[in-house]
Amino acid sequence: MTEHSLTEEIRQIGRRARNAARMVMSASPAVKAQALTILAELLRTRQAEILAANTLDVQAAATAGMDPARLDRLAMTPAVLAAMAEACLQVAAMPDPVGVIETQWQRPNGLLVGKMRVPLGVVAMIFESRPNVTIDAAILCLKAGNAVILRGGSEAIRSNLALAALLHESLKRSGLPPDAVQVLDMTDRAAVTELCRLDEYVDVMIPRGGESLVRAVCAAATMPVLKHYMGVCHLYVDEGADPDMALALAFNGKVQRPGVCNALECLLVHEKEAPAFLPRMAERLGAAGVTFKACPRSLPLLGASALPLQPEDCGREFGDLTLAVLVVDSLDAALAHIDRYGSRHSEVICTNNHAHAMRFVREADASFTAVNASTRFNDGGQLGLGAEIGISTSKLHAYGPMGVRELTTAKFVAFGSGQIRE
Repeated sequence: MTEHSLTEEIRQIGRRARNAARMVMSASPAVKAQALTILAELLRTRQAEILAANTLDVQAAATAGMDPARLDRLAMTPAVLAAMAEACLQVAAMPDPVGVIETQWQRPNGLLVGKMRVPLGVVAMIFESRPNVTIDAAILCLKAGNAVILRGGSEAIRSNLALAALLHESLKRSGLPPDAVQVLDMTDRAAVTELCRLDEYVDVMIPRGGESLVRAVCAAATMPVLKHYMGVCHLYVDEGADPDMALALAFNGKVQRPGVCNALECLLVHEKEAPAFLPRMAERLGAAGVTFKACPRSLPLLGASALPLQPEDCGREFGDLTLAVLVVDSLDAALAHIDRYGSRHSEVICTNNHAHAMRFVREADASFTAVNASTRFNDGGQLGLGAEIGISTSKLHAYGPMGVRELTTAKFVAFGSGQIRE
């Protein structure tokens, strides 16, 4: 395909998305819910063909030398498909935000002013590896009244196109335009560049993948970008914290799924807790295959599976069974470390001190802060959003997991009785 023909094809996709967005914006909540319910049914009844397509993707990726963490994100199972179908039903059952006037007030001249939730319009998303993102992004955008253009990674092309077929069938059967969800079948990187220039039709771009992808999209995009650079997540074990709880939080955060963005990457331990806690932690996590990058104060406490911490290990998203460990003097020192090395993703404190807990949730600068809970809860489904299109680590216009409401914006509406401005 020539550069000119690629540009025109991407522009046609944008035009179709813009036209479809007008229809989806005005669709009733019942029609949108019907489309998602049909999709849930198709994910269950057409499981075999989806898994067959995914198996081909996984085999090709393994042959090409894809690392285990990315293979884990790429692979689909009956359980994954069941969770995707359940997400469709959960999002279908959620209140529809479109057209809701959330706040309203009256001016001295009698003018009634309010703020109404409205769709963003056309969302474009570029993502890697995880084919379930195709479904999550599509159902959230549809519920919020948006059209969406999806460009997944070449490693998941068969899986994504199989899911796109189900999406189009569910849209047709509910009377919605199939162009409301378009999955690009182009694996050429030039298609990404053209999509990033499509500000005439695309209202917002969402990159979801590695840091290099996000930075490349931010550099090329001519429309607003919702960013998620890295997940450098910390757990701080405070003075007087419950050691059993802290151990459980560290294990769950690091070991359950080490390749995901809400996995634990750095453990900060108060100096008074370190001598008793760190040997226990090293035994439990070390048995699960975790390697520790330890500061000078923690290194003697972590045993044979520990290596000296290097300067580049702070602020690093390892994406595997590697954990940075540092002993700190105080809550202030922990917050200072997070401020310097955190990525505004997920920050957690384990503590029995209420004042420390409240300081931490106020002052740790992240899209998700928690007291006595795992970093793994920074996820749209876990937080009650049904699903998420991504986790924004920038503060405009959303911060944290983006569900249905975060895929809308608010406009001012006014109701008068003939008022004119003096």
